[in-house]
Amino acid sequence: MTVRLVAPAVIAGDLADRGWRWLEVVPWDGDGAVPEQARSADMWVPPYGVAQSPDFVRETLAAMTALTVVQLQSAGVEPWQTLVPPGVRLCSGRGIHGGSTAELAVALLLASVRDLPRYVEQQRQRTWRRHSPASVAGRRVLVLGAGDIATHAAAALTGLQCEVTLVGRRSRDGVLTWPEARTRLGSTDVLLVAVPLTPDTERLVDAEVLAALPEGALVVNIARGAVVDTDALTDEVASGRLRAALDVTDPEPLPEDHRLWSLPGALLTPHVGGGAEGWESRARALVADQVERLHQGRELRNLVTAGY
Repeated sequence: MTVRLVAPAVIAGDLADRGWRWLEVVPWDGDGAVPEQARSADMWVPPYGVAQSPDFVRETLAAMTALTVVQLQSAGVEPWQTLVPPGVRLCSGRGIHGGSTAELAVALLLASVRDLPRYVEQQRQRTWRRHSPASVAGRRVLVLGAGDIATHAAAALTGLQCEVTLVGRRSRDGVLTWPEARTRLGSTDVLLVAVPLTPDTERLVDAEVLAALPEGALVVNIARGAVVDTDALTDEVASGRLRAALDVTDPEPLPEDHRLWSLPGALLTPHVGGGAEGWESRARALVADQVERLHQGRELRNLVTAGY
């Protein structure tokens, strides 16, 4: 079986160098018209971030009439589920960005608990003033999610002596369902949001959920902004009852006049969890493995089902 792959040049070049005679590689970074060879491709690896241009995606998919697989380089799969036609398998980039996104989740948590923004401001003012330090050890962390990012973050936080509980679609050892987890909100010190955005998870962390958290609790979101009711969270932070450390917001980018920018207790980064140094090599490795699986008729990794 010959496999024809369309991929950005950085991935296409790596695969072409492997000398697989059964593989035809068509380098295409998405510029200009779809190459003629690409129209009969079996697998397409879209450029990273191209989902922000849905019209381009629709036109490309319509041109690739023989396509059987779309392999993403992103962990998130929205809005691809509504763009990929029936009969074409959609695979996420799980494993490419999980470690780096978990790093940021832990960094945001640590920075908030250890009050680093206060010391950054003191440094600007050339002020040497100590404050009674807090610690993450012993904190009860509820991780909303049980996938790649969530498990990486949980492992790191467990190593820091946090009490970590994961929340997934089904109950198992160390993992609660969301209805089970909601009963623990009142004793949760940190709610870490790492669940994919689907119709079922949109606004999952709403005003009612936030109100159930105890005073002083921290909400960390490194998933998608729409999983959390941003207005409700902003109100809670403005009141001083909750704190927030957010890599994602809704809307995104956050408008310049949004209250979150200037609220004490809010720490913001501009959606930089993924795409960190080294991600390209992990993407190349995943695509190479997927191409081999497709050639050999084996099951593909990271198949998107039930929304993710």
